[in-house]
Amino acid sequence: MNVLIIAQYFPPDMGGASTRVFNVAKGLVRLGCSVNVIAAFPHYPEGNIPDYYRGKALTFEKNGDIHVSRVWVPSLAHDSISNRIILHLCFLFSSLFMLPFKGNFDVIWAANPNLFSFISALIYSFVRQKPIIRNVDDLWPEVFYDMGLVKSTVLKKILDFLAWLSYTVPEAITPISAGYKGWITEKYGVSAEKIHVVEVGLKSVNPLQAEGNSNEKEEFRVMYSGVLGLGYDFDIVFDAARLLKENEQITFVIRGIGESVSNLQRQVKNRTLENVVLDTTFLPEDELVALLGSADVFLLPMATMSFVDLGLPTKVFEYQSYGKPIICVSGGEPARYVRETMSGIVISPRDYEALAKAVLYLKENRAVAESLGASGRRYVESNMSIEKIGLKMMTAFGYVLRKSFEIHRTEQQAA
Repeated sequence: MNVLIIAQYFPPDMGGASTRVFNVAKGLVRLGCSVNVIAAFPHYPEGNIPDYYRGKALTFEKNGDIHVSRVWVPSLAHDSISNRIILHLCFLFSSLFMLPFKGNFDVIWAANPNLFSFISALIYSFVRQKPIIRNVDDLWPEVFYDMGLVKSTVLKKILDFLAWLSYTVPEAITPISAGYKGWITEKYGVSAEKIHVVEVGLKSVNPLQAEGNSNEKEEFRVMYSGVLGLGYDFDIVFDAARLLKENEQITFVIRGIGESVSNLQRQVKNRTLENVVLDTTFLPEDELVALLGSADVFLLPMATMSFVDLGLPTKVFEYQSYGKPIICVSGGEPARYVRETMSGIVISPRDYEALAKAVLYLKENRAVAESLGASGRRYVESNMSIEKIGLKMMTAFGYVLRKSFEIHRTEQQAA
């Protein structure tokens, strides 16, 4: 099977969207598929495009066995909604630069960003007469509504109509969580049959064997690692750290990059919390593995927004792969997942006192912490490998191709 993937974000870009595309592409290749990715020049999140791409409109390269065609986007940081929209629109148009070079494929996976990649895929589908599968990394335009960016009733109706088109036109939809599936079927009336949940999964199983990385010091390290963005509530972490500031063994580590960095830096400074470390340095993968392996507990402090509650972030699988317990702050899909995989403790949003108690409990009950961590690790080993993710996506593609064949055969019989 030949697969065309349209994705603005692809490694070395950081973040869950990039990781998801890479995991799916790698999984498909391992199952014998030929995979071509149309991606933007590396730019996320700071907008620092490498010198190699300067002055070019497009390039052709390979990432292992994955064929990657890259196209121009401007050097803009993802530090505002306006910059994001400009980048998305530019990629929508520049992705069409590859249209003359892409014809030998069976299906199109519109990966990211949600609506914009779908529009590009729609044009490729019209020209090449190939079916579209639409990815769902987050709920658009609901994310705008939750953030209060869209208040006009008329504009909401227009955006909802565009979203409805993007769900009904594709032959299949591949959301990252069961929560998204329920929302799409209920709000937009999409048949559950065409929706195939495919999680992000793990890009590497190396951390699963990293038994020697546990923190041997007396320090008890509670760590968040990932994008520092609006989908996460760090206030609850600061408030819990304040309650535990007299316990000198406990250290909270918040590491990553994103649009919330400057705000977090101000908060750490203003709150004068010596037991909170904010780390925004970029680390090579081997150093990052060692750092994450030094954590005793991982944090998943989800913000209280509907689009956040229904999703399942990439980092939860990465956390589980290290065999460490998770403290999940959520009332939605992340909470359900952590409970069902028995990989951590779930507390209610904004309940910083419960967060502080959970940290102390895991610190004082190491056997429980080890059991929770081992349960999460067993789950991702069995269910979230590159091969398993690739197989799930192949099932969705197979559904589309069978459906297209049946429609074609029906049309021929009618003629």
